[in-house]
Amino acid sequence: MATMAASDSAQDWPALAETLGLRFAERAAALDESDTFAAENYAELKQHRVFSAAVPAEFGGGGASYRELAGFLRVLAHHCGSTALALSMHTHTVARTVWTWKHMDAPVVPLLRRVAAEQMVLISTGGNDWLDSLGTAERVPDGFRITARKPFASAMPAGTALATSAVYNDPESGPTVLHFSVPVEAKGVRTASNWRTLGMRATGSDDVLFENVFVPDAAVAARRPKGVWHPAVHLAGLIAFPLVYSVYLGVAEAARDIALGLVPAAKRGDKLVQLMAGEVENQLTAARLAVEHMVELGADTAPGEAVTNVVFTARTLAGEAMLRCVDRAMELAGGKGFYRVAGLERRLRDIQAARYHPIRAKEQQVLAGRIALGMPIDG
Repeated sequence: MATMAASDSAQDWPALAETLGLRFAERAAALDESDTFAAENYAELKQHRVFSAAVPAEFGGGGASYRELAGFLRVLAHHCGSTALALSMHTHTVARTVWTWKHMDAPVVPLLRRVAAEQMVLISTGGNDWLDSLGTAERVPDGFRITARKPFASAMPAGTALATSAVYNDPESGPTVLHFSVPVEAKGVRTASNWRTLGMRATGSDDVLFENVFVPDAAVAARRPKGVWHPAVHLAGLIAFPLVYSVYLGVAEAARDIALGLVPAAKRGDKLVQLMAGEVENQLTAARLAVEHMVELGADTAPGEAVTNVVFTARTLAGEAMLRCVDRAMELAGGKGFYRVAGLERRLRDIQAARYHPIRAKEQQVLAGRIALGMPIDG
């Protein structure tokens, strides 16, 4: 079995995140107000080889550990949540690929070398597809024809390849989700350019349309039954969501810092102000505990039903605590926080996106209840 290379000690990932973040912060408000993808930020990420941070050093990458990846995204999100969130979608796709090489001897080394050499940007549609997948796959000679509409394809304007899926009605196995990769420039792939949203406006998360796109048999990397918790789904949840919610934690931390900075010195002795500040601290602490536990699981734990239950429970707890934290931060800041120039209202809007990643709170609670009652995970 393959082994991971040690982390590249030559790169100080927290320092790089802070350096880049300070520059990204200068552009964040304008990008947000104009619904413009953070293309200039992505150019800088490419310049600093951030897209191959997760790739082992022996394959030309940065050799960053899973914890370092989470920390990088969290710091970057203090300054530009949109850039950090879009980057997390690429990062978790690469990190999952590295995991399959490390633990399953998957034949992914050529892809990892390409990511490092070309600074490829991988676009994930897995969050919206999740157990069922969107779109259809029709069998044709030597492959499949894909028809689909995939929302929330973050960083699509900068993308190189799509990691996606579609459903094939296999005559023997029934509805089967096919996982495959397709170049962004492939014939029949089109971007809807419809990303006009409440928050995270600079992620470029446009819908992607697949119009009779040919996918050769060799590009199909995995197959699984539609609508069930397959091992591939457990792995995706374990690797992806700690990284994604590290971004939202960074947004919440930034909101807390902004709000505290807006409290006048003359009001800091006010017991009510102290109470509101304490509420912010409690919610942020709850979010930190949940996300940091998720990251530890993603770094050191094998995927499976029990771990999936914990990860998604922590995802719900973290998301709810972050939403409350930023809401309380608005209250603490008072009227000053209502002005866009303060940057707090953008964090309030950005944090709302934490609601929409799978599996959402009520679905997660049903899952946790099933497992607590000794029932099978599927049902």
